[in-house]
Amino acid sequence: MSHRNDPAVMERLLRTPGRWAVVGLSDNPDRIAYGVARFVQGLGHEIVPVHPKAEAVHGATGYATLDDVPGSIDVVDVFVNSALAGEVVDQAIAVGAKAVWLQLGVIDEGAAARAASAGLDVVMDTCPVIEAPKFGVG
Repeated sequence: MSHRNDPAVMERLLRTPGRWAVVGLSDNPDRIAYGVARFVQGLGHEIVPVHPKAEAVHGATGYATLDDVPGSIDVVDVFVNSALAGEVVDQAIAVGAKAVWLQLGVIDEGAAARAASAGLDVVMDTCPVIEAPKFGVG
């Protein structure tokens, strides 16, 4: 893997209140995204569920695509498989997101490079729930 996660970037994203669009988040409590979104929300971030069903989750209105999300997005949290991650990252770039966070097991080196080249912060193949305790967050 050529992309290296910058601890300072991870800490800043976790500590700085922001608007996190969680792609792949549904109202299914058995899915990992459900618990991670709750955790991120508990850190003081606003979550925006992004899922084709556009379901409301944790009291937040859902949207079918990133294009449908009104307003600015600070972090696009990617809970889709690696084969689909590149498309989501490209959408994140197109909507002007400031960062992408590809979850544990979601790896797309090309997408990470495109995001970094577009000026986005990039975190890949890890989870806020794993990283937050390392920085005393949460």
